[in-house]
Formats: sequence, structure tokens, C-alpha cells
Amino acid sequence: MQHTTDFLVIGSGIAGLSFALKAARLGPVTLITKKARIDTATNLAQGGIAAVLSPEDSFAAHVEDTLRSGAGLCHEDVVRLVVENGPARVRELMALGVAFNRQEGAAGLDLAREGGHSARRIAHACDLTGRQIEEALLARVAAEPRITLLENHLAVDLLIGSRADAPPRDPAFADRCLGAYALDRRTGAIDTWQARVTVLCTGGAGKVYLYTTNPDIATGDGVAMAYRAGARVANLEFVQFHPTCLYHPKVRNFLISEAVRGEGARLIDQRGRPFMHKYDDRGELATRDAVARAIDAEMKASGDDCVYLDISHQPAGFVKSRFPNIYKTCLGLGIDITREPIPVVPAAHYLCGGVLTDTWGRASLEDLYALGETACTGLHGANRLASNSLLEAVVFADRAYERCAAEWPAISERELPPVTDWDPGPAARIEECVLITHTWDQIRRLMWNYVGIVRSVKRLSLVQRSLAPILSEVAEHYRSYLLTPDLIETRNIALVAELIVESARRRRESRGLHYLVDFPAADEGQRQDTVLVKP
Repeated sequence: MQHTTDFLVIGSGIAGLSFALKAARLGPVTLITKKARIDTATNLAQGGIAAVLSPEDSFAAHVEDTLRSGAGLCHEDVVRLVVENGPARVRELMALGVAFNRQEGAAGLDLAREGGHSARRIAHACDLTGRQIEEALLARVAAEPRITLLENHLAVDLLIGSRADAPPRDPAFADRCLGAYALDRRTGAIDTWQARVTVLCTGGAGKVYLYTTNPDIATGDGVAMAYRAGARVANLEFVQFHPTCLYHPKVRNFLISEAVRGEGARLIDQRGRPFMHKYDDRGELATRDAVARAIDAEMKASGDDCVYLDISHQPAGFVKSRFPNIYKTCLGLGIDITREPIPVVPAAHYLCGGVLTDTWGRASLEDLYALGETACTGLHGANRLASNSLLEAVVFADRAYERCAAEWPAISERELPPVTDWDPGPAARIEECVLITHTWDQIRRLMWNYVGIVRSVKRLSLVQRSLAPILSEVAEHYRSYLLTPDLIETRNIALVAELIVESARRRRESRGLHYLVDFPAADEGQRQDTVLVKP
């Protein structure tokens, strides 16, 4: 079935919802999300949103902290743009109903500090900031008549003019994004969604790895679709591993917020000995790349399965009120964090690269935007500074809207060309789902074992050879079987895994999140983005 809309937004996290609310001022918006609207990385964000919100802080300090964390690859103009727009965007969220914590007995916000930050600048809602933001934005979206939010709609591929029956006499449509094909999970049908503007807000790709803090939806869909369509992607070698994911057999991806270390928690080994001072002068408040590598080194040296994060020296009342969700979750698993340390391990957390965009959020294909973790804007460089992700999402959602508004007279008059419906050809229904689950597991284990926190040239070569037959098998499944959500996601994680490996192979140095034992130092000759485009 064919549908048309002015704006097609793919993803219901902070970036997609923020953009949709503003774009509705221009025309109808259709927002599709592949599971429930609440199933987003935003909803799991504990720490908060970084911005200069105190007279004791400054734009210059926030810029400097971001540049230092990014290890020489941040685009300084983008960093300044985002930092300077941050306070206005936070106030906008507050006006939409986000209840950030306030200082007791004072008018200002209760700002937290996290690793890599030189000041307290994290606006938070206890340790449930993401949920607060998500719920506030969803309530506003539900009240907006020009926004249609469709759950259980999984985008398959982008519609590109050169492949969608665009008139040959009009070359303007050749490299223009015209919308997307999307699987309706309820019916199994693949519908055609045409749009004047398409916005990818699909989140990250943590599920490419065996252990991750990400929700199950994080399968790199936006990056994979954009690359297949011919858009440029960049810096995919920079996968951030959060240093402190709860280590427990009953919980797969529960994050222990960076803010716990910001409030004085210490990292210790199984014998109770602190170790961060051996690796970084900043100790527990070092940037995530440094802390994750330190924990990885400690675990490899000792053979222990985890390390521990200890905040039990702080007053119990403070810990319970500051981190109610972490306290409650850990207590339910038999860990009283006010009395004992928390077992933690690093886990894949954030994709610092993504679909390459300009300062307005525009991808390299016409009428295609990418926002949030799906995008590579130049803000994060080789390592994201804690709590800059939600900031980037709202700033670029606003930027993308402003660009669309400026161009709307021309965009709104443009006729959409005819496109063909999805053709499954001779594909048959898949009868053995183990074919997909086995492939998924193979990819994730290979990536964890060979392309993790510490890498080597040999391991990257081995994983590239190991992935080749798996990629061929996935392509064969795609041709032979009717699409299912699992097959679509496996196809995407296979491609993103391949792109991460290729990006890592090209960078023969260690910088930020990419640590290569064969080349342990940064090389100024390689101080540039790793850009990939489909041949």
C-alpha cells in the first residue's frame, strides 16, 4: 500500500520527537517506530543533558571539555554551535514539561558532574532523565493533530529516485530520498511511504556487540539504510564502551550511570583496591575511553570477571534520593549499593560515528536528514563526552527544522514522482528461524571478541575474513525469504559490523575509542574523519 506525507520521521527517541513537534508547524508528519513508542535509547538514558546552565560554568569550558574528550577529531565549529545552543534547548524541554531536579531551597537546577566535565553542568531528573524527557515529548506528540505516530513499523530501505521510477527526464530526482519502505509488523505487509523530507532517528548499533547497554532496537538500521542508498557514513570505528554496565546473570543491559562516579564513587578490584590512579590523573572522572580501557586492562591482568564501583561511603539517604532507580534495581538483585560495591563491566554503549551530516543535519542525499545517534555531525569526534548526546539530539532537531522551514516554499511545491511498490519476487516464508538467530549470534560474538575495547591489526584481518561468508549468507537469506523483523535487523547489523571493521582497518593509529595495539600512539597525519560510501 502507498502512503504520502510531508515528513517521514523514522524513530521515536528524543531526536525524532523533538523534530516532529516542530515540523508539524509546516505540514503533516508521520512518525514510525519499529516497536512500542517508548522502546528507545532515550528512555534508558540515566545521566542527563549537558549544557551551560550555571554562572560558575562557561561556553569556553564546555567546548574545551568536548574537544579534549574527542581526541582531536571534533569539528570545533560544530562543538561551539551545539554548546552555545544548549541552554535554550534545555529551557525548551522544561517548557514542554520535563521536570529536571532543582536545588533544594534555590531557584536553579541541581546540576551534576560526570567524567570529562570540568564543572557541574548536567541537568537531570534523578537517574531517570531519559524517561522524563521521553514521556514529556510523547505527551506533546499525542496532542498534536498533524502528527501520526505508528508503532510496530520497521523501515526496510530508503526510496531513492534513481531506483524508484522517477522520470528519467528529471535528473533532479536521481539522488533524492523520496521516503522509505516499511514493514508493518502486525500484518507482515511492506508499505511504501513517500515523503518530501525523510529523517533518520533510529538510534545506535549496540546490538552489533554481544554485551551492550542498548535496548534491543539498537541494530544500526539508519546507518545501514543510508549506506545502502548511497549516503556517506563516517567514523564508525569509534564505538564507545560504557565503563560501568551492571554485571549480573539476571540483567543484560542495565547501565550504572556516569553520574555515580561524578558523585564520588570509586572503582576497585575484587580485593577492594582502587586502580584508576594507575591509568589516568583524572581518576574516576577520566573520559569514558580511558576508564573503559583501564577496566579492561585490570580484568585481563587479574582474570577476574568484573570490577566494582563503590559509593557506599556516601550517606545512604543521599544515594537513595540521587539514584533511586539504580538503588531499587540493584536492591532487587540482592545488592544494597549503600552498603556494598556494585559489580560492573564495560559494554558497547554509543556509536560516535554514523550518517555524515552538515551543520543542519542534512545527509549527502537530497531531502534526507539524520539526527541523534544515527548521525555523525562532528560533535563527538573520537570519543563522546558524557551527556552530550541528548544535547546534540535537541540542537540538531531544531537546526533541521529551521532548514526545512527556510526551504519549505520550494519543498512543498515539489511534485513527488511515481514509485513502485515493494516486490518480494519468488521469496518464500522462512520456516527455520534458527538460521537467523544463529547468524545474529555469530556476528555479535565476533565483534565482541575481535573489535572491542582493544584491537589489533591481526584480529581485524581475522574478523573481516570470518564475516565474509556470514555476509554472503545474510544476502542469500534476504533474496530467498520473505522479510521478517529478525531478518531485517540481522541484515542491518551484518552491514554495520562490516563497516565498523573496515573503518577500524583504515585507521592505523590509536585515537579516542579506537585503540590499536600495533599503533598505540595518535598520528597527526590521520587526524581526519573516516568516510565510507557505497561503491
